[in-house]
Amino acid sequence: MKNRTKIISLAKISSKLKELKNKKTVLVGGCFDIFHYGHLQFLKKAKKSGNFLIVVLESDEFIKKNKGRQPIHTQKQRAEILSSFDFVDLVVLLPYFNKDIDYFNLVKKIRPKIIAVSSSDPKIQNKKKQAAMVGAKVKQVTPLIKNFSSTKIYKKYAAFFSD
Repeated sequence: MKNRTKIISLAKISSKLKELKNKKTVLVGGCFDIFHYGHLQFLKKAKKSGNFLIVVLESDEFIKKNKGRQPIHTQKQRAEILSSFDFVDLVVLLPYFNKDIDYFNLVKKIRPKIIAVSSSDPKIQNKKKQAAMVGAKVKQVTPLIKNFSSTKIYKKYAAFFSD
């Protein structure tokens, strides 16, 4: 699969789902704005939990509103970075979600077998409810890897990111 065909909008997810019926799909989500070692380990280990890794990628607006800053890379750039890894099978571009129900509907539509998380996932309770709703499992695939946080990296190097 070429990298471009690995990237789709949420509106086009239904057409891909037919291909995934017999796959053990693993779902992860995030911003992945400043891609770092912690992200790499998380995604590689998530992929080992199944045989088809779907990354749902937050919008630029999500980063602005939830992180309180401009994204370093646009959503399309972040998608291209993620799609270049052979262990990432599909990147889904999310519109701005501002309600939990949006994520619940997303999980209902994708129906993954596994929702992969790290030990520090702030939305773990919601993800457990989402998994239960579709008969999936939540699997912690990595602990928090100290010193690898996009927010910490951004704060440390903020002067480099400004114009």
